[in-house]
This record gives sequence, C-alpha cells and structure tokens, in this order.
Amino acid sequence: MTFSKQVSIFMFLFCFPLLNAPAAKRCYNSSCGNRNVDVRFLFWLFPKQSSTCGHTRFNILCTDRHETALKLPNTELFLVRDIDSEKQLIRLNDPNNRMARRLLSFDASGSPFSPLHLLNHTILTCPNEDIKSSSPYTPIICLGNSTSSFFATRFDLASSMPSSCQVFKTLLLPVSSLVAVHLNDQDLWLKWDSPSGRDCEGSRSLRGFKNNTTLEVKWFSSFKSGLYNFILLILKLIYLSLMTLLFGITTCVVYVTFSFEWLPTQIRRSLARHATRKPPRGRVRSAIVRAYKKVKVEKNMKLPGKNNNICSICLSEYASSETVGCLLICEHCFHVECIDTWLQLRSSCPICRNSFSIR
Repeated sequence: MTFSKQVSIFMFLFCFPLLNAPAAKRCYNSSCGNRNVDVRFLFWLFPKQSSTCGHTRFNILCTDRHETALKLPNTELFLVRDIDSEKQLIRLNDPNNRMARRLLSFDASGSPFSPLHLLNHTILTCPNEDIKSSSPYTPIICLGNSTSSFFATRFDLASSMPSSCQVFKTLLLPVSSLVAVHLNDQDLWLKWDSPSGRDCEGSRSLRGFKNNTTLEVKWFSSFKSGLYNFILLILKLIYLSLMTLLFGITTCVVYVTFSFEWLPTQIRRSLARHATRKPPRGRVRSAIVRAYKKVKVEKNMKLPGKNNNICSICLSEYASSETVGCLLICEHCFHVECIDTWLQLRSSCPICRNSFSIR
C-alpha cells in the first residue's frame, strides 16, 4: 500500500466522524396557537420542531383545530391543558367530554407517564326513574340506555346511592385529587419520573439527551454550547481543506505516474515510425554520426558530463550493455536510436538546445 493511500485512509477514519458530530442546538419553545400550551424540552411539538428537541416518547401534536394534543400508545388522543415541567406533571382532557368513560379503560403502559393519583371507585347501574334530577351524581356519558344509567363514585361513598342501584364493578381509577368525588368534569393528571427537569428548570442551561435510546438528560451551559459549535466548525473546515489538498496531491501523483508510463511508449512508437522512413543521404548520415560519440553502458558506470541514467528523449532508463550517444558539443547523452532520429529532424541538443550543422 502506497504512502498516499495510507494517508487517505487515516484521514478518512480519523476525521470523518467530525462531519457527523452533532452540534448542540438551542430548541425554542413552541405552541399550536397564540393562546395554547407552551411546549418546551423535554417535550417536542411535531411537526414544528425537530425530534432532537425532545424525546420521541414525549412528542406533542397539533390538531386540525390548532389544539395541543398527546397520544399515548394504548389510548386515543387527549387534549393537553397544561404542562408543569418543574413538578413533572401534565394535565389532559378528552376532546369529546367523555373523560369519565375513558378513565374506565385508561392504560398508560408503554409510555413514560403514570397517573398522579389512583383511587378505588365503584361503578353502579341505576334505574333512571330512581335518580332524581336534583341528584348530585351525574351519569357517565355514552354508557347506559333508556331505562338505566351508569354512575361512578368513590368506593366509600357508594352506600349513599339509591338502594335500587346495583354494583357493576370496582376499579382503581386515575383521579385528579384524592378527595375527588365524581369522575365527570375532571381532568386527568399524569406524572413522569424520568428524566428529571427540576434542577435546571428556569435556568439558562441547554438541555439534551445523552443518546436517543434512554431518557438520561445532559445539561450544559449556553456558553459551552456556543464554544463547542465554533470549535466543531473550525475542525470541519480544517478537515475539508486537508481532504481537498490531499485530493489535489493524489491527482498530480496519478497524472505524473501515468505520464511516465504512457509517454515512453508513445515516444518509442514515434521513433519506430521515423525509423521506417527513408534513411538520410550518406553525407548527412556521416555528419550525424560525427555529432556524438558512442559509449557502452556498464553496470554502475557514470556517464560523462551531467547525465543521469534516464534518456531525456524516451524517458527510459539505460540498461546494462546498451549503447548511448553523447553529443560532442555539450556531452548530453541519449539512446543511440533516439538521438539518431532526433538529429534527422532537428540539428540541436534536446536538452540545452545548442545547435550545430549536420548538413
């Protein structure tokens, strides 16, 4: 492997990660409308914000009516009424005012959230004629029929219902408060335990996740973030400059290598074509021969004058036992067949251009 290839591979393996290094970005608060919930880290608003502004399990949506909404894995859409990042609470409501019915089958599994409070409730079914219009209990919307209705009340208050009511089931349901009496007309409060935002909430620190698979949060100052981005930009520019320079050097090396391999072949072909032409007249031929002296190349032999071991006409090295011709006027040496062909065309040295008469 050549040195240039080794350098190229090293530059790629060492510097390429810089191009993919994530820059720390400031994610500004967003909302679905002017009078809506303010969405901030660790939540992110789809599609207004990038997923890097929060965790994928904390994504907030905007409805067609520009309302802020949250979709849990095992539930339908909830409207978001409030987000308290310091207390790590989120308040939800049902867009169709059916919260009591939805709480009967609420399932927060698969999400980072859990109910703020859980309380035992008794679900009862009561004949409609036994429930007075002035009753403090409100039936669960969308349950029941023309003859009976369903009610939900705290387990310890079930005995206050009419005796004609029958217990349907007892459930542990999420409630907004431990003293809540009815499920109707109440919001659903959920909490999350990880990650914690209490320590840095309200500060000027930037927040972000250490990676995209965990909920572990990293806090860093705005100043350090700006310095990091600046240094990263400088390193990227240096890397791109070095890669451009390396590409230019590699191109030159390839070109020169190709030239040394291709040009001698072309020159030999040209010499062969000239050799097939009609030889020069005797007097001219005699003058050409007198213009140089023949020297047989021996191993480790030094040619006269300032010559090296390469013929400047065909760019090939002199082989052992080859005969070269050294011009008397300047002592520059060449292959005999090369200088013969040259002098048939020009009466000057191919190197120093000193001219002489061979006519």
